[in-house]
Amino acid sequence: MKVNLHPKESLLFNAFLLMFIIHSVQSGVGVIGLPRVVFLDAKHDAWIAVFLAGVLTSVILWFMIMMLKQYDSADLYGIHVDVFGKWLGNFLSFIYMIYLTSCFFIIIMNYVEIVQVWIFPNLPTWQLALVLILLAVYAVYGGIRAIVGVSFLSVTGTIWLMLVIFVPLRYIDITHMFPILNIDLKHMIKGIKSTTFSIMGFEILMFVYPFVKEKRRALLYVQIGNLFTTLTFTLVTLISVLFFAEDSLSKVIWPVISMLKIVRLPNLERFEFIAVSFWMLVILPNMCFYLWAASKGFNRIIKRTQKMGIWIIAGLAFGATFFIKARYQMNLVTDLIAKAGFYAAFCYPVILSMIVYVKKWLYRRKKSHVEPS
Repeated sequence: MKVNLHPKESLLFNAFLLMFIIHSVQSGVGVIGLPRVVFLDAKHDAWIAVFLAGVLTSVILWFMIMMLKQYDSADLYGIHVDVFGKWLGNFLSFIYMIYLTSCFFIIIMNYVEIVQVWIFPNLPTWQLALVLILLAVYAVYGGIRAIVGVSFLSVTGTIWLMLVIFVPLRYIDITHMFPILNIDLKHMIKGIKSTTFSIMGFEILMFVYPFVKEKRRALLYVQIGNLFTTLTFTLVTLISVLFFAEDSLSKVIWPVISMLKIVRLPNLERFEFIAVSFWMLVILPNMCFYLWAASKGFNRIIKRTQKMGIWIIAGLAFGATFFIKARYQMNLVTDLIAKAGFYAAFCYPVILSMIVYVKKWLYRRKKSHVEPS
């Protein structure tokens, strides 16, 4: 396997699009239930925990960029082989492929569950799951530039939902946020960790980096994208804390959708139907990037075509939909993927970047000693 990728010029995209990529892959089904999940650990300081999680993500993105800059144009699969060798490197890459495939699957299942609860209670799971999978397959077949286009349209086409979230401000109670910082450090850390499932997705940067034209500007744009996500998630969580009465937030599974129920438009009483429907456009980039990154491993590791990988992963995801039949099973799988995401997206890139930096430093030092003076 080649460590560095050298994509054709026609496959490259401008660095500023990383803003849309990072924000779109971080925004998904997780934000709908984020306020409740964090509130269970951090109580009314949940919005602070979400903000700190965004700051932590910013630091991890810096580590990722520093690691990727050590190579000309490498992705995670190539870095694994360079650092750990062929066999161990490919094994670690295969494990990461499983993680990416699991994320692709759980995003689909969580959205299907939301649609079944709020719009179509009798809709069979496999029908909507099949539609979502085929949409993702169609987009990934178009290549990385098509997926980036989906990401751009997702952000620009759903930005109006941010304006709707201000409607509940008329019914908030500002006293719900006081006293500030009234929890201990342990619960604050647990609140930050519980944000994992909602804010992860930025690890896709380790796969799209070789396709960026102006790599020297990548750090700036990924930080801008993460900043927008952090501010959005913090605002949504703060409004949820102020809107719901004390401890009632912990009993609402999807507080963001519940708040949207108060929105009233002419000839439309159930605005949440519109919000849930549009949310398909929000999750589409997530599905596409996870499917693309996982299927890329078939070409890089198994030496098979990426198209074959796309259909194998899509088939596995569709088959797995028949095994989740109850909400407790969904919660179990979601919690498992969230825990895996904490280590795969937050911890592992930092450790790997340190290993890469030390290896490159030792290599340069050794090379300088060998060269004649």
